[in-house]
Parts: sequence; C-alpha cells; structure tokens
Amino acid sequence: MIWIAVDAMGGDDAPGRVVDGALAAARHLDLGILLVGPSERLEAELTRYDSAELQHVRILDADAVVEMTDQPAAALRRKPTASIKVAAEAVARGEAAALFSAGHTGATVMAAYGAFGTLPGVDRPALAATIPTRRHPAILLDVGASVECRPQHLLQFAVMGSMYARVAFGLDTPRVALLSIGEEATKGNELTREAHRMLKASSLPFIGNIEARDVYSGAADVIVCDGFTGNIALKISEGLVEMVEELLGEELSSTITMRVGSLLTRRALRHFRKRVDYSEYGGAPLLGVAGIAVVGHGRSSAKAVRNAVAMAYRFASTRFSERVEREIAAAAACIDH
Repeated sequence: MIWIAVDAMGGDDAPGRVVDGALAAARHLDLGILLVGPSERLEAELTRYDSAELQHVRILDADAVVEMTDQPAAALRRKPTASIKVAAEAVARGEAAALFSAGHTGATVMAAYGAFGTLPGVDRPALAATIPTRRHPAILLDVGASVECRPQHLLQFAVMGSMYARVAFGLDTPRVALLSIGEEATKGNELTREAHRMLKASSLPFIGNIEARDVYSGAADVIVCDGFTGNIALKISEGLVEMVEELLGEELSSTITMRVGSLLTRRALRHFRKRVDYSEYGGAPLLGVAGIAVVGHGRSSAKAVRNAVAMAYRFASTRFSERVEREIAAAAACIDH
C-alpha cells in the first residue's frame, strides 16, 4: 500500500478540514494516510469517524507548527518537531511515499528540499500550478518556490513543466512560453531576455514570450516565470475569479427578471465555477526535488485536500520523480550551467 504523509496542521482550517479531505481520499483510493501533528488533537479529530474508516490511518506525533507569520528557515531551526518537518522526514525515511501540506509554502519547500534534496541537473525547485484556459488546463511555474532566479533556472523549469504536462495532460509536445511584458524577444528585464535566448536555443517547443493577458488564452501549455512573478499572477487570478462570481451573483439576484434568469443559468454558473476552482486541481507539485511533495492552498477545503492527496498518490504510483529525473538527464545538453 502507498502511504501519503499529510501535514495535518497545515492550512487555515487545520486540522479538521485536512483530516476530512485526507480520509476522503483514502476512502476512494487504495492508500494509507500518515497524519502528522499533535497526537491528542488528531486523535480527537478521528473520534468523528468509525473504526472501519481508520484501518489505513496512522498518527505521527509532531508537537510544533510553523505559523504563517514565521520566517520559514528560522522556524524550522527553532521547531525541529514542526509537523511539516516531521512529515518530510518521514517520507525521506521511507515511511510514506509522498508529502502533502497546505501550510506555510516557504516552510514546505524548505522542509522538502532539506529532506529530499534536488534531482541531478536541477538547481532550484519549482511549484507548478494548474490553471484553466479557454482550451484546456495549462501549467504555470514557478508560483512561489524560487523567488530569485537566474536564466538557467527558468530553462530547468521549462524542462520539468513540459514533462509534467506530458504526464498530467497526455500532451506529446507541450508548447512552452515565457511570461514577459511583451511578445518581442527584447522585451522584459535581463532575466527574461537571457532566458528567452536559452529557451530558443533549446530543443523545447518554445513559442516565445507571452504577455499576462494571454496566460489564459490557451496559446501555451507551459508558462515559465520566476516564483515572485508567478505567485503574484496566481493570486491576482484567484482574486479576480472570486470578484467575478460575486458580481454575477449580485446582478442575477438584483431584479425579479434576473432571479428567474438565475435559475436558468445556475447550471452554467456551476460549470464555470468548476472550470476555475483551484480545489478541482488540489495542489501544486513541487518539481525538482528528489521526492514527491504537493503543496496546497492555505484556504484548502476538504475537497481540495482530497484532490491534492489523490495527486500525490498518482505521482507515487506512477514513479513520477523517476520520470522527471530521466527527462532532466535527457535534456542535460540543453541546460547551460
């Protein structure tokens, strides 16, 4: 059986929603859940379940938590028994095959990096978010793992993102684009201009720069940027979706005619929500580390946790990390150190 280590204390509504989502994944998949956190609190959460549902659930005690206000490096040093650190170390020891956390992103990245190391040929890890487009889902990376990047890091992200797109979406030749302030190769800062040159010289199917307004057009399957830019782009998008939903709801309920119309359009609105809801994708895999780690949104619902744990399970069952390592090795000639 494949076991997934779950940082039960990670997220705004931990441990309740995390436990609910993890156990929901266990009900539908042949996997075990290693809940990591304070034993007493987790045991109290599990009293809501009957014994049959807990056959493949274990608790690993960790009495400290990295708070969202903590500096990740300092917190992991001060709190050696923090739930995210204990969970990552459990995966490194082989007690679980993959890690999931919806807690502090920086601490999760550092804990996974410290426990697993990076794959040969990879200098920096990258978080790969799945985003909706007009055609089909695409991948945006990095969205927060590596804030400061050099051009060769973006090339490595492109290689890893392409492999992920092939595995996740079944694409033979994912189209790669570089997020910049203009389509021309000369646009952008020194990082994007040099990254453009390296991507163009590589064997990747690079289609050039893409502007922010075209990220959701479906023109590219893999969109590469540094973690600072990607994190801002992702969070602006999440805020925009929430605003659009609220405005639609207000307009449709403003008059009797609109209220009648809202009944007729409710199905379309549900479909819209499903297409843009981050919980449908669960989390973002941390690519480049020598292990499987999936990072969830801090506001993850039980549904989002369930889908993220399911993603970690799929990666573990298909030996995802080994496939990434092979792809990186095959593309080594394209990566200029």
